[in-house]
Amino acid sequence: MHNEYNMKNKVKEQIGERLKESRKAAGYTQAQIAEKMNMTQQQYSRFENGVFELNYEQIILLCKIYDISADFLFGLKVF
Repeated sequence: MHNEYNMKNKVKEQIGERLKESRKAAGYTQAQIAEKMNMTQQQYSRFENGVFELNYEQIILLCKIYDISADFLFGLKVF
């Protein structure tokens, strides 16, 4: 169980890093993305920091905003 917990946290951290990288490459601030997602900057920052998990709707929206694939976001393919 402990290994499963660590792996889940590692995945959230890696997704957060790809979100941050994609946001910066697209020229957005966290506040701008948070506004597009109808949340606060603090809430959005928790995704980039690997604290909170994204739901399906959020994944789709972020992939559209950043023009990335879900495969890239989840680390299944290189951008």
